[in-house]
Amino acid sequence: SRQGPDRPDRLMLDVAEMKREIERLGQSLRGARMFGSPVSATQEPGDESELYAQLLANELDMSLAQAVAKGAALEDLFEVDETLGRHGATRGVVAFVGPPGVGKTTTLIKLAARYGLASLKPVQILSADVYRIAAADQLRSLAGILGIGCDVVETPVALAQAIEEHRAKDLIFIDTPGLGIGEREDGADLARLIASHPEIDTHLVLSASMKPADMARVIELYEMFQPAKLLFTRIDETDRYGALVSEAARLSLPISFLTTGQQIPDDLEPATKARLTDLVLGRPSHA
Repeated sequence: SRQGPDRPDRLMLDVAEMKREIERLGQSLRGARMFGSPVSATQEPGDESELYAQLLANELDMSLAQAVAKGAALEDLFEVDETLGRHGATRGVVAFVGPPGVGKTTTLIKLAARYGLASLKPVQILSADVYRIAAADQLRSLAGILGIGCDVVETPVALAQAIEEHRAKDLIFIDTPGLGIGEREDGADLARLIASHPEIDTHLVLSASMKPADMARVIELYEMFQPAKLLFTRIDETDRYGALVSEAARLSLPISFLTTGQQIPDDLEPATKARLTDLVLGRPSHA
């Protein structure tokens, strides 16, 4: 058979996908033992079976759907945290990591405008995205419109030095390159710096419109950054939100913010349990 240059990476990803499926099956079986057997198609229709079916249709994990159908409060199964920076830190140093095209740069600018300029806090933007054509120029232009400083750092060492140089700033936002499935090694050095730095609060940015399997696949790729929070963009581009809560619960990571369109800084909101519960249950929004 033909051996492509990326065959080892593809084989590793396929094995990882099989492992995830086995883990999901195990979780489902444990959930069945804990909360009772799933509602079957032969049962009489009722509130419990209808809720269970609704949650599954909204792509909530099976074990979580069983728990909620049996009476557990959905809001007790996941956490939210809109903190920018590590708890107890004297300043906020926030890195945004995630795949290409999910809106990391736009989200960064929204947060810089809302939580920096609006609060009259000194803000600095650092761009480590030296791979995407014109990425630094775009970020500089947006930062310039807002009157925020923006530096481009080409290496992880330069990033660490810049964080130290801007110690007087209350908020530092770090933009990073989007990595594709086959580009794990390209981001390894940056990931080690971000994961080990004692001040950096890392938000993994994901599109809410991703398929659950694709979302889990991307999360595995970005585990090397050791994200502390999940941030979901494009919540207006889907009507199925179960995967957001499922991944937050599976990873024991809080959800920080939700974004919709491109308006700066309006199309952004802190994640709340009420809002996410409404989305998953299809209720009128608390937004």
